[in-house]
Amino acid sequence: MIKKDIFIGMFVGLIANAIGLYFTASLLGKGDDFTTVIQAAADEGFLGKLISLGAILNLVAFFIFIKKKQDYRARGVLLITVFIAVFTFVFKLF
Repeated sequence: MIKKDIFIGMFVGLIANAIGLYFTASLLGKGDDFTTVIQAAADEGFLGKLISLGAILNLVAFFIFIKKKQDYRARGVLLITVFIAVFTFVFKLF
């Protein structure tokens, strides 16, 4: 049961990050297509920052799980957020 709740939290964290990335790209893309914005961000070197801004929705998911006393799901969201932070750090190095 614990592993299932952590996995659900990780899945919610990934979905929240993907939705946040889409909203961030839409807001900062000035009306361009999502793939065009992502490609331009990769070319100009700020894709990591865009992904990090997308992770802000993970805060919402985390606090919803905490409020509902679903600590293991909140732990899954936190794990994905840490993974995204490490990923963007490594992505920035290379």
